[in-house]
Amino acid sequence: MSTPRPEHREVNRAAWEAASTKHVREHDEMVEQLRAGGSLLPLERALLADVLATAPRVVHLQSGHGIDDAGLLAAGAGSVLGIDFSTVAVGAARRRAREVGLAADYVVAALPDVPLADGCAGLVYTGKGALIWLADLDAWAAAVARVLEPGGVLFVHEEHPMAPLWSWDPDVPRVRDDRSYFGTEFVVDAFPDGGAVVSQHTLGEVVTAVAGAGLRVRHLAEHPDPFWWPGGVDAAAWRGRLPNAYSLLAERPRD
Repeated sequence: MSTPRPEHREVNRAAWEAASTKHVREHDEMVEQLRAGGSLLPLERALLADVLATAPRVVHLQSGHGIDDAGLLAAGAGSVLGIDFSTVAVGAARRRAREVGLAADYVVAALPDVPLADGCAGLVYTGKGALIWLADLDAWAAAVARVLEPGGVLFVHEEHPMAPLWSWDPDVPRVRDDRSYFGTEFVVDAFPDGGAVVSQHTLGEVVTAVAGAGLRVRHLAEHPDPFWWPGGVDAAAWRGRLPNAYSLLAERPRD
């Protein structure tokens, strides 16, 4: 796995701090989203139904705005603790959770250094644009395995590693000339203002990292729909022919 250069880390952190100010400006709108049950997708609720039925303690890695956490709690989670390296995002998410009365709190930390006790979570939830910000998936997976209790589950709903290759042309799907599925990194040109350097991981690398950490894969599926639809864009690559997202469930064995 590649190691991010210090200048990349600083650019990426600055990008996330800048992007997270949007969460502060839209406080009232996001509070309403929390009160309406958050943004957990139907696919996620279906895949997590049996796990959330046990009222697990949830650790949400790279929690961002935290709107998904209301959905996790509404679906049965006992509590949620979000981890994010943006101080702006953490502060805004904590304020909203307290205003609404959610059983959720947030901590500033950069992965893979998760500042939590071993075996403290029944569910680790992550994804939706999270893994591209991590250079070392082996270290990330090891941290996940450490935090999970025996029988606990990792859930990832994430952008498919092929998706960054698709152009946003509306007529036919095209592959971008400036990106490679087997590359190690690429420059983000759409979020928040471009310039952030993120890691490129194949689906095989993700699954191998999870299995290498001792977790047992229970589910892996690829999906044609993106987890996020940018406003005003109707790309041909999103019309059912190509993979744009995937979901993964993996369990820490009880033995």
